[in-house]
Amino acid sequence: MYQLNDMPAQVAPERLEQLKQCETATIGHFHTHGFIEPAIASMLPEVRIAGTAVTVSLPPEDGTLLNHLMRLVRPGDVLIVHRQGDRHRACWGGVMTEVASRLGVAGVVIDGMATDALTIRDKQFPVWSRGVASLTTRFAGIGGALNVPVSIGGVVVNPGDAILADESGVIVMAPEEVSAIASHAIEVQEAEEVLLAKIADGACLPDLTGSSKLIEEVNARG
Repeated sequence: MYQLNDMPAQVAPERLEQLKQCETATIGHFHTHGFIEPAIASMLPEVRIAGTAVTVSLPPEDGTLLNHLMRLVRPGDVLIVHRQGDRHRACWGGVMTEVASRLGVAGVVIDGMATDALTIRDKQFPVWSRGVASLTTRFAGIGGALNVPVSIGGVVVNPGDAILADESGVIVMAPEEVSAIASHAIEVQEAEEVLLAKIADGACLPDLTGSSKLIEEVNARG
């Protein structure tokens, strides 16, 4: 059976625009949860997207539901694909890349494999996956679930969550978290620019960060 749930409300555009100004690694300096494991990596060397999570869970052999989803997706959606543990069959390839690009899909995050890497690179379509495989899914009629909570790379993703992804990784957050996280990340990035300017003027990094002083204080305590 195929479980077909409604499409989630999209994250407010102004929140996504704010989030897209942030690097995932900047958020990693102060935030601790929602980071998908690094083995699910970008297939493009330079990329950043922010969008709304649309989740799909696929049995290992059956890609039918992901194909069906192409009549439902909206510009700005990020497809989050749960592969139910499969590490052999690719569920995403050249045709899906072409169609999703035309529909304005922001990107796809797969807890499994993709294929047709050349097309993905040529189209510059944002894909995060565990790797590339030549064995693919088919229209098997087995089943699947659309817009249900899924576990991707150690993180539970709910339909409608906000997704920020770049070449450093993928982070998932609830829509109500976006403004606070993004605002702080932008402040951190601006402070880093000030730090780099001081280093360019000859300042010593450990003096600016206080790392040497901290080591001295810890060692003084015995």
